[in-house]
Parts: sequence; structure tokens; C-alpha cells
Amino acid sequence: MNNRYQWAQEQYAALGVDTEEAIERLKKVKISIHCWQGDDVSGFENSGELSGGIAATGNYPGKARTPQELMDDLDQALALIPGKHKISLHAMYAITGGQPVERNELKPEHFAPWVEYAKQRGLGLDFNPTYFSHPMAKDSLTLSSPDEKVRRYWIEHTKACRTIAEYFGKELGQTSVNNIWIPDGYKDIPADRLGPRRRLKESLDEIFSQKLDPNYIIDTVESKVFGIGLESYTVGSHEFYMNYAAKNGVLCLLDNGHFHPTEMVSDKIPSMLLFFDKLALHVSRPVRWDSDHVVIFDDELKEIAKEIVRCDALDRVLIALDYFDASINRVAAWVIGTRNMQRALLYALLQPSKKLRDMQENGDFTSVLALSEELKGYPFADVWDEFCARCGVPQREAWLEDVRRYEKDVLSKRG
Repeated sequence: MNNRYQWAQEQYAALGVDTEEAIERLKKVKISIHCWQGDDVSGFENSGELSGGIAATGNYPGKARTPQELMDDLDQALALIPGKHKISLHAMYAITGGQPVERNELKPEHFAPWVEYAKQRGLGLDFNPTYFSHPMAKDSLTLSSPDEKVRRYWIEHTKACRTIAEYFGKELGQTSVNNIWIPDGYKDIPADRLGPRRRLKESLDEIFSQKLDPNYIIDTVESKVFGIGLESYTVGSHEFYMNYAAKNGVLCLLDNGHFHPTEMVSDKIPSMLLFFDKLALHVSRPVRWDSDHVVIFDDELKEIAKEIVRCDALDRVLIALDYFDASINRVAAWVIGTRNMQRALLYALLQPSKKLRDMQENGDFTSVLALSEELKGYPFADVWDEFCARCGVPQREAWLEDVRRYEKDVLSKRG
């Protein structure tokens, strides 16, 4: 324990905040780290360009091209991120030994290498069906398509994915989140908004009619306000999924890049927690539109973390990351985003939440504002340094030296 941390500990103790308790609580938080940052959402199918309103911009050298390269890159990132976490996979990251396998025919065996990878490192695995970048995503419609053949294909795919997620949970002893996000929508104003949503509801009803063990799988549904080429209408809107989840015993997943720029996911968290046992998040960073930038330590990230902590919901909110920046070192992008999510949670854990809440209840809004502003100058960074040291990872920007070394020795040698 260094002198700077001891001083910080005393400063927070004067506010009634126990820094040791904050560090221990943060150690227990698992963040689901998205594998697709490492290869620009390419997957292992070699099925062509991205579709479904998704775009990974940039051409920084060193992109992962094989399962082994992606795993190696994740290892490098995990070595620089405090704690033990989870890896979030998409279905298109199946490892099939070079043999083509249709998405509706995927089986647990196609993800056995990922399970072995996770077991060896003490990680969990989450899952996502892949509804984009595929010929059967016809006219930008999948589970809501009027074409019965298309819709049937994606229903079968989703059922297969749920079985795979349950397999992850059983094998790893950690519940696996299986998240449904579809790109379905229209570029221009539709003549019928109800029909596609009715078909989506019917598809989901059939998918969830298969009851799986909740000890091993949690089902979530993720909304979006719009996408490129789908600007006027999104079938899976927030209102649709929130109502569907409330009625059907699945969870809503909120992506903070999937709402109008004036909507704040942080403000939605307390309301959702009043009506759901758990809540799932995809933490991203929108810039003007859903651009999936690397998560930074900005005001909204702090507010998201503060609401999780204030609601005493660290064990109820399932935190995952979702961004894909191909313009910078991809390993660094993982490290920056994940450490910032943890940094925000620590910042929230160091807030004197009860004191601030009592001030508000007593109508002392002057003190709420004054103390909230003064807290911004408290020695939070010294507690973060101590947390990193105890977890055996580099403090501050020292981790960047490891990434540069890895870039020189490994990434630069990739064609």
C-alpha cells in the first residue's frame, strides 16, 4: 500500500466512504468483453462484407484473421485488464475446422475450442445469434420477414444459439447471456408498422417456447432506434422489446448507442430495475449516431455506473461492451474500453451515495450540487492505481508499452 493510496483512503473516509470495500466490490464484477473488436466483426465464415447497418471503419494493421490469432489478442488484452471477466461471442465465430456450417445448423461442438479457452483461463462465455452479413438476411429482414422460408431459417438459428449458450453455462459454471439483436427495418416510411412486429412477436414466441435451464442461460432482447439503410423504421424498437420482455419473462438489453442522442440510458436503469429482477447493458459510445466508438471515461459512463451502484444492483445488471474501432490498435481498444468501464464503477463506488441521498430527501439541493462538484477533485485516481496494483496489472498508461511490444512482435507480422 503506497502513501498516495493511504492519503486517498483518509480523504474518502472523512466522507464515510470505505475505499477497501469499494476495491473488494469491484473485484467481483465481471464485464463481458466482446470478441468482435479484435477482427472488425468479420467472424470465421468469410461470408463477405458487413451488412445490417453495421460498419467497422479504419484499416489499422494487425487484425485477427484466425481463431488462434483472436484468442492470442484477447489474452494480451486480458493480461492488462484487472480481474476475471467473460468473453462475448457471436455465432459467426464458430470454429468448424474449415467446413462450412449453416447458421441454423450450428451445434455446441462448433464452440468447444472456445469453451476450452475459457476453462483454462477461468472466464465465462456469453453468446449472440448473428443475423447480419448473410444471404438469408433478405431485404434487411430476418425474424420479421414476410418470407416464411427466411423467417424459419432465423428461428432455427436462434434456437440453435440458445442451446449453445446453455452449453456454455453448464460447462463453465457461469450463466451465459444469449442476446437477440436483429437488424430488421426499412429505409423509408413503411406502409405497415404492425405486420413486421406481429411476425417478430410470433417468431420470438416460438423461440422461447423451448424452456431451458435458467441456471445456465439468460435470454435478452436488444432494441435499436435505427441503422444505416434502416433509418425510418426499426422492427425491434425499445417499446416493442420492453413490453415483450415484461410479458414473457426475458430481459431487456439496453445499448447506450441505440437511442436518440438526447436519451440517456443512465436515466432508464432505475426504472427498469423496479420492474425486472435483472437488466442487461451493452456499453458503447455513440458519436452523433450509433457509431460504436471505444468507451471513454465520459459523463454518461459515470452516470451509468453511478445508477448501478446507487440502486445496489452490481449483481443485477449484466454489463457487456459493444464497440468496434478499426482505426486504432484493436488490443488497445479492448483495454481502454474495459478499464474505463471498471474505472467508472470504482468512481461510483467511491461516491457517498447515502449522504447525497439524505441531502436530497431533506431538500438540501445546494449541498447535493456542491458536494457532487467537489467530489470530482477527490483522489479517485490513487484508488484506481491501488486496485490495478492489487490485480497485478500495469498502472496508468504503463500498459501501453506492453501493447506496443505486442504490436511490434506479433501484429506487425500479419499480412
